[in-house]
Amino acid sequence: MQRAIDLAEQGKYSAKPNPHVGCVIVKNGQIVGEGYTQPPGQGHAEVMALAQAGEQARGATAYVTLEPCNHHGRTGPCSQALIRAGITRVVAAIEDPYPEVAGSGFETLKQAGIQVEVGLLGDTVKQQLQGFLLRLERGYGRVRLKLACSLDGKIALANGESQWITGPNARRDVQLLRAQAGLVITGVGTVLEDDCQLNVREGDLPLESDLAHEAVAHQPLRAVFDSTLKTPAGAKILNGARTLFCAEPKATPPDHIDPENIIEISDLKSPSGLKEALLQLMAIAPANEILLECGPRLAGSWLSAGLVDELVLYQAPVILGHNAQSLVHMDIATMTQRLNFDLIDTRRIGSDVKLTLKPSH
Repeated sequence: MQRAIDLAEQGKYSAKPNPHVGCVIVKNGQIVGEGYTQPPGQGHAEVMALAQAGEQARGATAYVTLEPCNHHGRTGPCSQALIRAGITRVVAAIEDPYPEVAGSGFETLKQAGIQVEVGLLGDTVKQQLQGFLLRLERGYGRVRLKLACSLDGKIALANGESQWITGPNARRDVQLLRAQAGLVITGVGTVLEDDCQLNVREGDLPLESDLAHEAVAHQPLRAVFDSTLKTPAGAKILNGARTLFCAEPKATPPDHIDPENIIEISDLKSPSGLKEALLQLMAIAPANEILLECGPRLAGSWLSAGLVDELVLYQAPVILGHNAQSLVHMDIATMTQRLNFDLIDTRRIGSDVKLTLKPSH
């Protein structure tokens, strides 16, 4: 099962919005087939593993990280593929909460006489598929806020100069976060100041060439929170993959922004407006992983709204001084209003430190 979990990791850059799943087929104590979820419309993990196993799948055990699907989507049901191949035992980590599966895959296997066991390394897989599970539960995936700052919690000098606080290794690590995401959100302030493109670049990805190529081929959707549609015609964010704009209903669309790419949200920066924007974006392009790469004001709005599931903070060994710009803009007057976080992980990335935190509840 651990091998299946490791295999699944290879699909997290291209399987989206499907869950990235791994499968290992074992016969007489030997691995005879392996697979992981391919890009949408292509083979699921079980199908890939069965293809590798061939006739050796008959009488074998399939270890799979998620319940085999039991419905016809872009591909056929994996439950039937396992039955046809002659698999006699299926060990799964967790049940698939997707309404068209939700236990029916296991039931189909049992009715065909296949022994089914569920729960092995289930907690590990729940963490691995957290974004997918959250999306099915509440309508949008895991929201990650990425920030970078100095030792004294500053993001830029008073004049706005900020490139580069963190080193090249940290920037490559951000590319991995972006490659996992189905949706990247920024604000118009970041677009105007940095002329960012927020795309995945193959040369900057610390991945094997085939995985990097797949990641680049499956770029995340981008969304700019731009209340009055100030994004200029020459902005890099308008190039490449599709970019959506969340704006106030009264905003007048400029000629260079397609009205079909505009989502109207009343009171965009309010907690209810942010959540409504998320849900409308999900209706266009479901995303298991949502990455926020924005300036201090929009970051503060997301944090204040309680919509951030995970904070990823890259901290550089530099000091910018008291006149520099703060990490987030939030009105906090008393200690009871402060936001508390639990530190989940800390690691060195080149000369910088990467902190992964979750809001304390």
